[in-house]
Amino acid sequence: MSSRARAAAGDPLDEYIARYSNWGRWGASDECGTANFITRVDVRNACRAVESGIVVSLGLGMDQNGPQSGANGRFNCLRYSTATGTDHAAGGQLWGDHPFPRKMGYADDVAVFALQSSTHWDALSHIFHDGRMYNGAPAAVVTATGSQKNGVEHLAGRLVGRAVLLDIPRTKGLPWLEDGYPITAADLDEAASTAGVEIREGDIVLLRTGHIARCRQMGWQGYAGGGAPGLSFFTLPWLYERKVAAVASDTWGVEVRPNELPDSFQPFHIVAVVYMGLLLGEMFDLDRLAEICATERRHTFFVAASPLAFTGAAGAPPGPVAIL
Repeated sequence: MSSRARAAAGDPLDEYIARYSNWGRWGASDECGTANFITRVDVRNACRAVESGIVVSLGLGMDQNGPQSGANGRFNCLRYSTATGTDHAAGGQLWGDHPFPRKMGYADDVAVFALQSSTHWDALSHIFHDGRMYNGAPAAVVTATGSQKNGVEHLAGRLVGRAVLLDIPRTKGLPWLEDGYPITAADLDEAASTAGVEIREGDIVLLRTGHIARCRQMGWQGYAGGGAPGLSFFTLPWLYERKVAAVASDTWGVEVRPNELPDSFQPFHIVAVVYMGLLLGEMFDLDRLAEICATERRHTFFVAASPLAFTGAAGAPPGPVAIL
């Protein structure tokens, strides 16, 4: 039975909320969710497992060529210079009221961007359900000044450790998955088996659908908020049982779109973020990593991808790297 047929046969949202909730698992005051599965031993072992020293960036560029259309207040990064080389060359740079000594000059920049407009992690204050967010905190504590609970700053220094790449289109011999393709637990198992890896407690799973590769050929139209391949709602038990610390994908929202459950918007997020406390990373650029993993025949590696500590924010970009 397909995932959409399963959803039509009976909406399992409430069942999944009850069965896969981690509220209270790490204490009533926890604000880190499944990042707690990553231990110091895990980080140490992941560091020791580095072999080739190849370093791969996993972040999209922060510029006007990004994936955002401006819908729902999200726009591509605006960067402008407040000090330039042309200022220096023209002799126009001053320190206070005086020129810089010894012919010194400098450049400086300012950036304005939506924190979730490019590669980013969702904080546990990002999604609400029935007036609550992760661990039962009331949604009303997220105000215009930021969130008093579950802000992204609590994840700073946490999303570091062993990562596994599951390259679904490569496993299937495809350049990319089509919009609306629901990645199943069987697909995840097949990709892991093909790559010769096992998913361990505390792993960061990097899920490649090929969506960014397709956009590089065809443009970003429809990427942000449109149709996409992604995780089926019915993979939540797979992730819960394996105690995965985080999932980062190359799509706008990790889960499949259109969504599978009737009359729902991002139902996977409701269970994963609000109740499981599962950390979700979006718009990760996994294409170069996938090529290197295929060449090196290695799909596990060390990842450092902690978000920037914007206090009270509902999400933030990291400077993510994989080290093989």
